Amino acid sequence: MSAPSVFRQSRSFLFLVILGAAGMTYYHLGVFVPRTQEVRSAQGFGNGYSFGADFYPIWLTSREGLLHHCDPYSPEMTRQIQIGLFGRPVEASAAPANYRAFAYPAFADVLFWPLALLPFSLVRVGLAALLSVMTLLSIVLWLRALRVRAGPVTLASLVLLTLSSYAVLEGLFAEQMGLLVGFLLAASLAALIRRRLFLSGSLLALTLIKPQMVLLVAAYLLLWSLAQWRSRRRFVGGFFLTSVLLGGLPLLIWPRWIPEWLHVMFGYRQYSTPPLVSYVLGDQIGSRLGPFLVAALLVGGIAVAWRMRHASSTSTEFTLTVSLLLAVTTITLLPGHAVYDHVVLLPGIIFIALSWRTFAASSRLFRVVLGATALALFWQWICAPVVIALRPIVSPQLFVSTVLTLPIRTAGSIPFGVLAVLALMMWHGLHKKKVASIDQVVLTTGASQD
Repeated sequence: MSAPSVFRQSRSFLFLVILGAAGMTYYHLGVFVPRTQEVRSAQGFGNGYSFGADFYPIWLTSREGLLHHCDPYSPEMTRQIQIGLFGRPVEASAAPANYRAFAYPAFADVLFWPLALLPFSLVRVGLAALLSVMTLLSIVLWLRALRVRAGPVTLASLVLLTLSSYAVLEGLFAEQMGLLVGFLLAASLAALIRRRLFLSGSLLALTLIKPQMVLLVAAYLLLWSLAQWRSRRRFVGGFFLTSVLLGGLPLLIWPRWIPEWLHVMFGYRQYSTPPLVSYVLGDQIGSRLGPFLVAALLVGGIAVAWRMRHASSTSTEFTLTVSLLLAVTTITLLPGHAVYDHVVLLPGIIFIALSWRTFAASSRLFRVVLGATALALFWQWICAPVVIALRPIVSPQLFVSTVLTLPIRTAGSIPFGVLAVLALMMWHGLHKKKVASIDQVVLTTGASQD
């Protein structure tokens, strides 16, 4: 193919990406969010913070801890959080008494103390911009971790699609710390690839601000370090030294923060949705079958981690293992509604985009699963412009009941698809030796076409 035709194809692809990203962004901020605000107001919860709602408990407890040495896990602090988020305390008949209690480790307050003296109206605007930049940088860091150079069209497409995805838009609007964890995890793996093991371990320790997002990967990386202790022990040193500092500093202010935090975490299950694998099966089937599926997936992930404990950090097997464990995490350890935490699927999605051709030629099952996963992923960008176009045409009742949620209908199926594709890749790699070096794989819209 001639260079001019390739250039025209790249421009056409980028143009489609821009249209899809613009449509999805407008749908979320201009259609979906206003509707959720209307629902909140109708329920009597519309007088509190919505934009930045997930960061508000951190800002408030940091501020009260700094100024008045208040316990972030106390019932009174929970009441103040509810007033800030909903305009009034939550009635016992509507939700548990600890609804929206501060659920982060106490060191989150210590880390964000510099923001405590600023007004929340200013903090949430600046934080939204900062989290956007961090999410953008996480893409670059994941590409470095995968040792891939993306051309300008590929990089621009990845950035636009990531920032306009439903998961990231939800995270940015709520200012979820999951986006920060995604950035820190990407930075940790990028440092690991460059053999800066102490820095990598230290960055991984910072992700414990949301430990449920990194539990499996952290366990694998520690096991990986122990497997070749002499050459990898600095990673363990960085992780544990930083973890001790993070956990120990708050003890000087709140000596009982660890048991109080664990109590809040156990109480969180009273009002949180179950893991995604149980959530999608419904209340009756999910409550019975879900725990067995969760256990099976965790056992499978642990088995893969054990088998890959000697893998080189620059190998495709290592990258595939990390990506697979993150996909397992989204299904088994994260609440079903926590779509904003699905940002940890990013390395798996990039890995699939880089290497799918190697597997598609030899497996019909792989092509079917890949196609279904791609449709579930790109559905949001395809459907959002359609919903926007239908809005002035269909009746308000039909729009709200049927059309409004069409772009996000596949959000819950994306982690299952990504996990299935990665599992098939792992199976081929282990049993048929089909895993190719990622350095030799180029995206269809990648650097060779840019």
